[in-house]
This record gives sequence, structure tokens and C-alpha cells, in this order.
Amino acid sequence: MSDLYRSALMAKLPKLPDEDEEEMDEEEETGDLAPLPSMPPPSSSFSKQKGRVQSRRAPNPEFSPISAAGFFEQAVEVIVPESQLKFRVFYTPPSAPAPGGTIMVLHHGAGYSGLSFAMMAKEITAETGGECGVLALDCRRHGRTTPLNETVSDEDLSVDVLAEDAYNLLCTLFPDPSTTPSLLLVGHSMGGSVLVRTCPMLLTKKYRVTGVAVLDVVEGSAMEALPHMHHLLNSRPDGFNNLEDAIEWHVTNHTIRNPTSARISVPSLFVPSSPDSSQRFVWRTPLRSTAPYWESWFLGLSKSFLEVRTARLLVLAGTDRLDKDLMLGQMMGKFQLVVIPGTGHMIQEDDPSKLAEILIEFWRRNERVIPGVKKVGEL
Repeated sequence: MSDLYRSALMAKLPKLPDEDEEEMDEEEETGDLAPLPSMPPPSSSFSKQKGRVQSRRAPNPEFSPISAAGFFEQAVEVIVPESQLKFRVFYTPPSAPAPGGTIMVLHHGAGYSGLSFAMMAKEITAETGGECGVLALDCRRHGRTTPLNETVSDEDLSVDVLAEDAYNLLCTLFPDPSTTPSLLLVGHSMGGSVLVRTCPMLLTKKYRVTGVAVLDVVEGSAMEALPHMHHLLNSRPDGFNNLEDAIEWHVTNHTIRNPTSARISVPSLFVPSSPDSSQRFVWRTPLRSTAPYWESWFLGLSKSFLEVRTARLLVLAGTDRLDKDLMLGQMMGKFQLVVIPGTGHMIQEDDPSKLAEILIEFWRRNERVIPGVKKVGEL
């Protein structure tokens, strides 16, 4: 365990209770790093379409939840007064003594959680021999991140607020830039837009940022898709009778194409419903409720990405049409573009090994700079 980890986390942040502690409350007992208890039979059947009831059935054991234990070294609760939030953070520190090594900071997309990076994070720490650590967070109104108290609202999901949150969190964990490992910022979809905006704040504070990687989001395509989002969400169930059904829905609808990753990440997307609900589990972050912030997430993303003063990487699931700014930037060599075929929007879950390989290569090229060899995006 590095000195940085001891000083930045253990001294400030309470470790979550061990799985076998008798005093663990019910919420933590069903938490991300503890095996989920067996669920009673569902009270009603799994509905693939809103309002449509199918025949009663038992949960499918092939889609039972998998504990996230073993994918990260720690799960901690981080109190960040500047954001008035208690963040859930999944962390494996780099093996090199501070300020050596690198930490990949992983920010999920809308509706998801830090556990969408679980399998990829394990690949990264294994393939780099621990030299590159990983830190995945649950952003506000997602996963297990909550307001500090009942008087605080966490409703605002505008990109500037989310960027400030990420910045405040990193400053809380690593208050001294001179003793902080270098940071490689990796964001999926909305999370990519957030970290592109966070990067300049970190650089102004003199943190070392190796690069920024944006996963499967292009401003032009995203803005064109926004008017159709409500129609697409109409086929999304309001909830499920058990977590197995929730996982199965994500896999059979190809939302997540890797069943193992879905069994790890999907339970964190749901919370128990109210007693009068027809479903036992409902979405932690209903995507329709985030609609007021969609435009802020993506408007201006391409320009901000190309202007960030560090190495840049864009990873896409398909040959998405680049908008004008990105096309010009690519021709000028301002960023590295990689396409991972055979994956969907959830690249980090669909093919965690391939994405880990790409990110490690990007890190090695830009962290270990050879004199005379420019970083990706340097002119």
C-alpha cells in the first residue's frame, strides 16, 4: 500500500465495513463489494415492455449478481464538503511510491456507475503490474453517491457541476499536486464530456495529467440523437422484480454485451422501490429525469476536447461520423482515434480486455516520453 494511499484515503476516509461485521447495516450488506443475499421469489413476472405482464417465473441463476470484490482493492466513502456529497469511490492505488506511477480516473456515463469499469480496471492493474492504478467514481445522483444531508439537493447534473464535482473529489483525495501520481482521465459518454472540462482545472492547479480518453461519444452524433431519446426510453422498463431480471434485460437487449460484466455492474443501477410499487427494484437514476441536462453534456464537447492541453484519445464502438471539428482535428493529428469493432455503446463492459490494452498503450506512449518524440496531439 503506497504512502499516498495511506495519507489521502485511510487517514481521511472511513473504510467500508468488512463483509462479516455483525454491525453492517442492511444497505451495505447488499452493497457492491459484499455478496448479495439470496432474493425471495418475485412477486410478479418480468415485463419486457412497460405495462405488459408476462407469466410468472423464477429468477434465472445464469444472471445472478456477482460481487465486485477482487476487481478493486478498496471501496471507500469520500466526504467532499465543496460538493456537499459523499462519493462512492472504487480504488486500486499504483504500486510505485508517490509521486510515481499513474492513476486512471474513470468516470461513467449517464445512468451507470463506477462498477461499469470493474473488469477493465482489473485488467489494467494486472497488465501494468500495478504501476498504473485505477480510481472509478459514482457521480452525483448515481450509484452509491449521496448528499451529505437531507437539506442538500443533488439534482443538478449540468456538465459544469459534474466537472466541479470530479475536481473537488480529486483535490480531496490528493490535496498536494506535487506528491500526486500522474492522472490519466478516462470518461465514458457523459463522463468523457465531464472529464474534458475537469482537465483544465487540474492543470491550472499543477496536477500532472498524462492524457484524456473519451469513450464512444461524438458531439455531432449525440446532439442529433437527443430529439429521439424520449422515444427510445419508452421501451425501457420502469423497474424489475429481481436483480436477475434487470441483468438479463441489459444482456438480451444488447445494452451490455458481456454477461459477466453486467452481473457485476447492473445491480448498482437499482434501488429498492417503495412499498406501493409494482416492481421491487427501480432505477437509481431514471434517464428521462436527466433530460434537462442532455444538451449541456455534449454541446461544445469537440472544441473542448481539441483544446485540452494534454494528449487526447477518442475510442469509438463503430465508425461514428466525426463532426467537422473532429474531422479537422484528426487530419491535423490532434488526437488518436481507435475503433473497437464488435462492441456497443458500453465499450468498457463489452470488451474490457481490448479497451484496457488500448488505454495502456496510450498511457505508455504519453507517460514515458522519449526526448524528441511528441505526445499524441502535440503539434
